[in-house]
This record gives sequence, C-alpha cells and structure tokens, in this order.
Amino acid sequence: MRLGVNIPNFGPGTDPGMLRAWAQTGEGLGYDLLMVSDHVAVTPDVAAQYPAPFYEPFTALSWLAGATTRVRLGTTVLIVPYRHPLLTARMAANLADLSGGRLVLGVGVGWAKQEFTALGVPFERRGALTDEYLSTIRTAWTDERDYRAGRIPLWIGGGSDAALRRAVRFGDAWHPLRFELPWLRDAVTRLKAYAAGGPVPELAPRIVLRLIGKPLEQRLAGEGTVDQVIDDLEQLRLLGAADVVLDPFTGDPEETRRPTTAWRALATVADAWKLHTGERL
Repeated sequence: MRLGVNIPNFGPGTDPGMLRAWAQTGEGLGYDLLMVSDHVAVTPDVAAQYPAPFYEPFTALSWLAGATTRVRLGTTVLIVPYRHPLLTARMAANLADLSGGRLVLGVGVGWAKQEFTALGVPFERRGALTDEYLSTIRTAWTDERDYRAGRIPLWIGGGSDAALRRAVRFGDAWHPLRFELPWLRDAVTRLKAYAAGGPVPELAPRIVLRLIGKPLEQRLAGEGTVDQVIDDLEQLRLLGAADVVLDPFTGDPEETRRPTTAWRALATVADAWKLHTGERL
C-alpha cells in the first residue's frame, strides 16, 4: 500500500517557494504521491474552507513536476463540471506527458453553490455533467496520436451512492474523503455490490492526519495517537486499499504559514509505518 500527501495549494502562507518546499519534503520523506485541491473562483463558501490565494491545480502540479523527480502528482479532487471536458482532457494528458507519466487525476462533482453560480454552471446538473464529461475525457484520451495521454489513473471522489456507481463506471479507483472506518467498510460492500460481479475499482482513500498525545474514541480515520493512525492504515490495507492520502491540514489558514508541524507529523507517520511493515514507504 502506497502513502501520499494532500498539500495545501491555498492560504496566506502559500506561494511558489512554499509549494516547492512541501513537494520536496514529501518526496524526501518517501511518500509516493502529492495531491492538491481544485477551485476556480474563491467565492465566500470556498474561502471559508480554502482561503486565497488559490493555485489552480494543473498549473501548480506542472510547477511541482519540475521540482520533483520520483513522486506522483494528482488532484484531490478536480471539479469536473468547471471546465470543458476537452480542455480537462488536454491539460491532464499534457501534464501526464510532461511529468513522465506521474499524473493521477482525482475527480469529483463539487459542492460550492456560489462558485458554480460564478462560473455559470448549473449546480443541480453537476452529477449528470460529471458523467457526461468523464465519458468525453475517456474518449479523448484514446487518441494517442494527438492527446498522448498514456494511462492516466482516474480516481472518483465522493461518498454517495451516485459516486460509488460513478466509480464503477469510470474509475480506476474510488477516492473517498475524511470518514470513520465503520462507514468505509459498509461503503466498500456497497461498491462491490454496484460492480455486480464486474471489475471493482481500487480503494484509494484520503484521510485526515491529526496526531495527539492520548487515544481518541469517536474519531475520523487518521486522528489520534501514532499507534491509532498506524492501526487505521493497517485496517485500510486489510480492506484492500492500494493508496492512502494523508491530509494534515486541520482548517486554520494560519497553518499554511507554519508547515513544519505538518511535516513533523508526516515524518512521524513515515517512520512508524516503516517500523510496522518493515518496509520503506
């Protein structure tokens, strides 16, 4: 099971140098994947969670591709209805080509109503548009003479039944975000049921990373002591997860000015996971 990091491409402390430092720290610690978020218009509903400045993901990942050598690069998640599908197909294919095949495209339907309005995209049609656009993107990528996409892994985000069905239809992996483990176990059962005996997408969740000194009882996966977090990772491995992305951002914009706390947590988990498995990340 490979481990990745969700790095902040937003907030008052974020700039090109900080993005590079995040990427080189994650790669240096042995993590396999670096992922960033997606927003286009920082409307009030977006700013409440992802304050400006916000670095557009394809642009940011292109920058990070040049600042790294080994680590994969991805989106968690790209909001599919925000862009024309042929534009998304083109940008993703170009980034995959220019980075040496390191792109992972995580996608979702979106949630910020004010942002949809600002972009002139009907919020109530976001699910149908996502399905339509993903079909177009997949078709475009088959044109190897032009797009030269290679094999871009497509991860489908979301925790609803519609998202599970979308993952079965389009995804190489299902990419749920921030959950308790009992919920995930039930959702994996539903995912297999929707596959109806056909191929089941891989499991590639994103969990929080919040280390504290004493055990928690009611908690999200990735919260608690180091031992609790390592046990969460082991439970995810037993569920069949191929990748797990750790998200150390806890919601305070000022954290983006002080990344060393997150970096220490990532280093602690990397060392503990190595001891637990006997393997490097």
